Amino acid sequence: MPAVTVENPLTLPRVTAPAGAPQRPVLYVGTAPSGFEGEGFPVRRAFAGINYKYLDPFIMMDQMGEVDYAAGEPKGTPWHPHRGFETVTYIIDGTFVHRDSHGGGGVITDGDTQWMTAGSGLLHIETPPEELVMSGGLFHGLQLWVNLPAEDKMIAPKYQDIRGGSVKLLASEDGGALLRVIAGDVAGHAGPGATHTPITMIHASVTPGAEVTLPWRSDFNALAYGLAGYGAAGTEGRPFGAGQTVVFGDGDSVTIRAAEKQDSRSERFEVVLLGGRPIREPMQHYGPFVMNTHAELAQAFDDYQAGRLGVIPT
Repeated sequence: MPAVTVENPLTLPRVTAPAGAPQRPVLYVGTAPSGFEGEGFPVRRAFAGINYKYLDPFIMMDQMGEVDYAAGEPKGTPWHPHRGFETVTYIIDGTFVHRDSHGGGGVITDGDTQWMTAGSGLLHIETPPEELVMSGGLFHGLQLWVNLPAEDKMIAPKYQDIRGGSVKLLASEDGGALLRVIAGDVAGHAGPGATHTPITMIHASVTPGAEVTLPWRSDFNALAYGLAGYGAAGTEGRPFGAGQTVVFGDGDSVTIRAAEKQDSRSERFEVVLLGGRPIREPMQHYGPFVMNTHAELAQAFDDYQAGRLGVIPT
């Protein structure tokens, strides 16, 4: 798990939901199917089979790995285009290198996040560094796609490199959970990610037997995804674990609890909590493009084939 941690969470600001805040019930728990992405690295499709009305403004999320590569095995993605949304790449273990058709680039590693606003469009590539390919090693991360409203779909591309050390660290009321706020606001504590579409993204590490209840904006949806370990969601204690997604209903707070015993691969229950204000616009998603209409999708493909989204740097 990420290098971003503290020895004693009780030294951090502590948060909890106000007394009497209505709890969000659990509407659904689903298991993410496995597949392959890019040049063949394993992923879990976290949102597969979930009705989009519960996901909006999120489009998809892949858990990349967790995989312990042998020497020569690490893989990335070939050059590919995007338009109409934002990609959030959170690296938990390992390293990814980014390059794009605008001349940008960078390296993200343990606990870092790259926030790419594709907007009007670009080409980019994500690859493991040469030294990781040569040596092999652990690789684990997430890539989340966040929709943009129609008025922002054609804005100029931009990037945010969010270093692991800049995330806002918080603790649950009793110190049993460490909360890494990547974007959004929790009880007045804001993460570093600047978003066009208002969202909250938190990576929580919950010690065995501990429970965390967080305030949650009533105008946001609420999702939880298990990265590692076992636990339960909601005051009803709905079981879920690694590779499973929880959809919450309406309310002002969310509760996650870690099981008393965790597996040998994870000392804690590792969970990503997501929420966002629904855009509630028509959404057409095909391949690397997310637009509002079929005609806009067709235009995106035409622009890509004509080189208007950029050219691969030499």
